[in-house]
Amino acid sequence: MNTYSMAQVETLTGIKGHTLRVWERRYSFLKPKRTNTNIRFYSDSEIRKLLNINLLINNGYRVSKIDKMNEDQVHDLVLEVNSASSAKFDDDLNRLVLSMLEFDEDSFNSIFQRHVTRNGLLSTVINLLYPFLNHVGVLWTANKSIPAQEHFVSNLIRQKVITAIDMIPAAKEDSNVIIMFLPENESHEIGLLLANYIARDLGFRVYYLGQNVPMLNIEEVNEKAFADLLLTMFVAPITEESRNRFMKYFGAMNLPIFISGNFNMEGAPDSFEYIGGPDHLIERLKEVKFSD
Repeated sequence: MNTYSMAQVETLTGIKGHTLRVWERRYSFLKPKRTNTNIRFYSDSEIRKLLNINLLINNGYRVSKIDKMNEDQVHDLVLEVNSASSAKFDDDLNRLVLSMLEFDEDSFNSIFQRHVTRNGLLSTVINLLYPFLNHVGVLWTANKSIPAQEHFVSNLIRQKVITAIDMIPAAKEDSNVIIMFLPENESHEIGLLLANYIARDLGFRVYYLGQNVPMLNIEEVNEKAFADLLLTMFVAPITEESRNRFMKYFGAMNLPIFISGNFNMEGAPDSFEYIGGPDHLIERLKEVKFSD
């Protein structure tokens, strides 16, 4: 059984710790267990329950009414709300988390396709998939999601993004060139795939190298690619020694490099630039594209 701290529950469900404590005192639906040192922890089933309750609250149902329902009644009401056409963004984030926890591919696909139909693929990538990955990142970085959950949702997203990339026309010969890679010992590829889609959609020629790429390989590729810039991401924490080696090597290449994720930019070379999210990435890629 997976267990979650109150801070992790706050991040996953959007419900504040103060509210959780109040509900615990007032209502019967929430009874977290405690450690020997009296620290609350929550199970998978309680996460699912809170996500469903939050969904109902966001759609106008009172907590006191929900508390009087049995599990089947809550489930039926959630299905009724889910079938409504006017789904809210926060609700869909909760639904995606639930689909991950329950390995529900049909639900995940339905939410994704609805957003694509309404808003287009690029908007879905930026406004749904990126926030979702940030939302559940608390589990992955803290090793709190079971590997099967992470693989399940990562592969669903991977399939969709790769399919979308294949539909983008080939870049023109004179397009800006970008090399994308994950550094050695980094295997969380979804964020880089999303960046790949964004760059290609903006007309860049992308050399996509994927996971766990040795630094020497980048220079070898660039001898053929003549890149305008590099892009990489860090999800797993790195040692200070690895960070310094990375900065020394890529600083010497004297090529602009966009970096996102878990990387300390203190003392970084001038060629390094931190990218805070998809909107920032789009803004900077457009500036690179139109500066030529």
